[in-house]
Amino acid sequence: MITQEEADQLITRAFALVRACPEGRVTTYSWLARALGYPRGARMLGWIMNEAHEDVPAQRVINSKGELTGSWAFGQPGTMRQLLENEGILFLESGRVDLKRYGWDPNHDLSADELQALFAASSTHPAIASEGLLRLLRTDIASPFRTPSPQKTS
Repeated sequence: MITQEEADQLITRAFALVRACPEGRVTTYSWLARALGYPRGARMLGWIMNEAHEDVPAQRVINSKGELTGSWAFGQPGTMRQLLENEGILFLESGRVDLKRYGWDPNHDLSADELQALFAASSTHPAIASEGLLRLLRTDIASPFRTPSPQKTS
């Protein structure tokens, strides 16, 4: 089971990655999860981004189709898109972001040493996982930290 300390470190590292995403670029939940060592943790990254503080440019995190799936968290419809447009991102007619043009994948755009240095420096901006996030990390079926229930025997 994931501890509070481990969850705090995970969220701190996730926010460090988002802060490292350059202005005018976007990253995806799945790219971030893979950079953190959880290749199937995109949903988990969504929960983490729901905890983002004002100093985390959360508008830069979108889904792998280029859609603004987290836009509801910005209060007003269109706010997330406006923030990205203010950074110079142009949207396709479909309303999606062209990931080939604007995508920033820390797994490809950072070396292993740069990624480790980023994580090492992340302790300068510590974050605390909420009780709700900790509960999701421990119990949700999509969590890589979920402890499976014991199988019933008949």
